[in-house]
Amino acid sequence: MTRTSFPAAVLFDLDGTLLDSAPDFVVTANRMLQARGMPEVSLEQLRPAVSKGARAMLAVAFPQMGESERQALVPEFLEIYEALIGQYATLFDGVETMLQALEEAGTTWGIVTNKPEYLARLILPQLGWEQRCAVLIGGDTLAERKPHPLPLEVAAQRIDIAASACVYVGDDERDIIAARAAGMPSVAALWGYRLDTDDPQSWQADCQYEQPQQLWQPAAWPATQPASA
Repeated sequence: MTRTSFPAAVLFDLDGTLLDSAPDFVVTANRMLQARGMPEVSLEQLRPAVSKGARAMLAVAFPQMGESERQALVPEFLEIYEALIGQYATLFDGVETMLQALEEAGTTWGIVTNKPEYLARLILPQLGWEQRCAVLIGGDTLAERKPHPLPLEVAAQRIDIAASACVYVGDDERDIIAARAAGMPSVAALWGYRLDTDDPQSWQADCQYEQPQQLWQPAAWPATQPASA
């Protein structure tokens, strides 16, 4: 049956789903490379790895290094990124209109990301989201992170809406795995970051869309259970 209203709550991944943060990360990686007299990495090279996290991006920027060497670079990477966070990033086209449509319908929305919470919280005031975003769970907020369902379960608890009444939107397979394990319908954001080896069809999300604009209408969202927690 076609939905006639938006879900009671929507939880979003951040990087690659709401925020096109790849430009920030390219500048971060290139500052590290410049400091070492090494060739810069391009946006096209780094972009597919963004949703996989700092280690994956460092593997693209420093492919000649061993894993332990790259691991030692993570604090430097995060320090440089923190200093410039949001300067080059932009919302994906259509995201703001989507959020406004949800808000006008009375839908609660929040963010569940694997980005460290302190970094995710720096983004909110830049976008005017401090009051709009009802809950924020970072990758270090809890004992587990996605693909474990705990972050989604706790987010639902904090907004006092049953997980089965929420929808989770993310651009990585771990997002869909976490949602399924939490009993939460999911949307695969195909406009985000993916490696060539990723196959979104195999993730088995309830819905998948190429653009945020496709989520402007209630009928686009997957079916959910009643909102009582």
